[in-house]
Amino acid sequence: MAKQNTDYNANEITALEGLEAVRKRPGMYIGSTDTKGLHHLVWEVIDNSIDEHLAGHCSTIDTIIHTDNSVSVTDDGRGIPVDMHEKLQKSALEVVMTVLHAGGKFDKNSYKVSGGLHGVGVSCVNALSSHLRAEVKRNGKLYMQEYSDGKPISGVKEIGTSEATGTTIKFTPDSEIFEETEYKFSVLATRLKELSYLNKGLKLSLTDMRDLDDKGEPKREDFFSEGGLLEYVRFLDEARTPILNNPIYVTGKEDHVEIEVAMQYNTGYKENIYSFVNNINTREGGSHVNGFRRAVNRVFTQYGKDSGMFNKLKFAISGEDFREGLTAVVSVKVPEPQFKGQTKGELGNSEVTGIVSRAVGDVLKYYLEENPKLAKVIIDKVILAATARHAARKAREMVQRKNILTGGGLPGKLSDCSSRNPDECEIFLVEGDSAGGTAKQGRNREYQAILPLRGKILNVEKAMEYKIYENEEIKNMFTALGVKIEEKDGERILNTEKLRYSKVIIMCDADVDGSHIVTLILTFFFRYMYPLITNGNIYVAAPPLYRVGKGKQFMYCWNEEERQTAINTYSDGDESKVKIQRYKGLGEMNAGQLWETTMDPDSRMLRQVGIEDAIESDRVFTMLMGDEVPPRRKFIEENATYANVDV
Repeated sequence: MAKQNTDYNANEITALEGLEAVRKRPGMYIGSTDTKGLHHLVWEVIDNSIDEHLAGHCSTIDTIIHTDNSVSVTDDGRGIPVDMHEKLQKSALEVVMTVLHAGGKFDKNSYKVSGGLHGVGVSCVNALSSHLRAEVKRNGKLYMQEYSDGKPISGVKEIGTSEATGTTIKFTPDSEIFEETEYKFSVLATRLKELSYLNKGLKLSLTDMRDLDDKGEPKREDFFSEGGLLEYVRFLDEARTPILNNPIYVTGKEDHVEIEVAMQYNTGYKENIYSFVNNINTREGGSHVNGFRRAVNRVFTQYGKDSGMFNKLKFAISGEDFREGLTAVVSVKVPEPQFKGQTKGELGNSEVTGIVSRAVGDVLKYYLEENPKLAKVIIDKVILAATARHAARKAREMVQRKNILTGGGLPGKLSDCSSRNPDECEIFLVEGDSAGGTAKQGRNREYQAILPLRGKILNVEKAMEYKIYENEEIKNMFTALGVKIEEKDGERILNTEKLRYSKVIIMCDADVDGSHIVTLILTFFFRYMYPLITNGNIYVAAPPLYRVGKGKQFMYCWNEEERQTAINTYSDGDESKVKIQRYKGLGEMNAGQLWETTMDPDSRMLRQVGIEDAIESDRVFTMLMGDEVPPRRKFIEENATYANVDV
């Protein structure tokens, strides 16, 4: 049972402003009203419980998805105060649940560290829920209050007794506000797993009452980590080959800022730095990441110079060379974090840069001095990275110079569209010349371009960067799309100013080979054209699997359920009269069929490629396309039920 703290009471709940705008403009508060915004409601409630853990008063958080897609989050913290708020003359629980920017996190005496900086948290969840029930165990009693559309249905009621303490929030997202209200177990599980690594010793669980096994038991996963970030880095790198015996681990505290860093070098070519502030994933980095990079650059540069290992290099070492093949998690706890933007994507506290740099630098310097053999392994990799980067720059420049010398000519295989307005243009990346030919015949020439790709493109997950630019199919994609990679402030960025198409559509056969090609192309976009994914430019076409009919009547079917429905429609009790055509390849359709099923904007189905969780996406791409076989086998075995198996 979590310990009671009498200093946490109604007077420590500071109210800043009301709730009125939340229901009118929900996107301003939770980002969107799509599935991402839907799941954000859960994060806000869990963040409150995590804040209790950070304050030392919570050891367990249980999350349940109920059969009606409502969600409940229960913690064993101190329980939200229920006594009267002096200024507002209402229960502190009601203040927290109904007033925007209300919460103990705005009082330094209540929460020294908090993830919910903006304080929109649970009150915002309440405003966007058709029904919410809050239960509080506190002072030996059990209290309850219910709300509808953010407004109290009644006052706080005492409904029982309890020797424990804690809070349960159960809410039903408003179907009139959200585009969909079905929660995804996998999305919630991924975040809870992440939180377990970031908060070692905290027990978390996720139960799905919608998914029962043969014994009637609901699906459940428990998350707990004793090793914290050390375990997290090993998990992230499970599909990569490490070059160190153990990850390098850094902990420290300065001016009330707590630092925890774990870093591991692997044989790969990608930099993977993930950062968090008070458990918030800062996807755009910020001052804590700047401090980490500064320390890595400074310490390794000095060590390389002092050891004479850089003497034979004919070109300068760059900061990114020290980070090639590096997987790191940088987590800081900051009492008063200053984020840039409502999304909290980037930390702005300038003082954190120096604090992290000093803490990481001291540990790295000691590590290199105490482990000279491992230090040499790392520096050798840095030199290899610098050499490869130099070769990659030459290869990139050669491709771009060739385009300039030839007047910026487009690939010979590209059948371009007549429009020059990128907003209305789309390009199909088509598997094979045969299907490409059919697509050229069936397309709308005004706004649809076709680029056939020969066979399977290079697996960029296993290739050094300079090899990427020597691959003909990849060069054609760069040239056709009109994008290029540039170096700015020591970082490589994708310049999309001259992107020629708003939609880039991957169109491959509906079989195993086609799925593999889609994965290869998506891996390329994820690693080298990531902004096109985050900007919503990348799509995957969905050609039908079957054509089912009788006589002149027919239906196209995209799955087994639709196929069976079509058979039942046309069979009249005699299935032998029904003709079923299985489309294994795009080439099995004529131009008209390909147009009406897969290319016509009025009837086609496109799957937009998005990133719900960049960290998990990186891990999965590495696992599927990397060198390590056991993690890939495990993934396939666990997901075989959902696989599209070609037989």
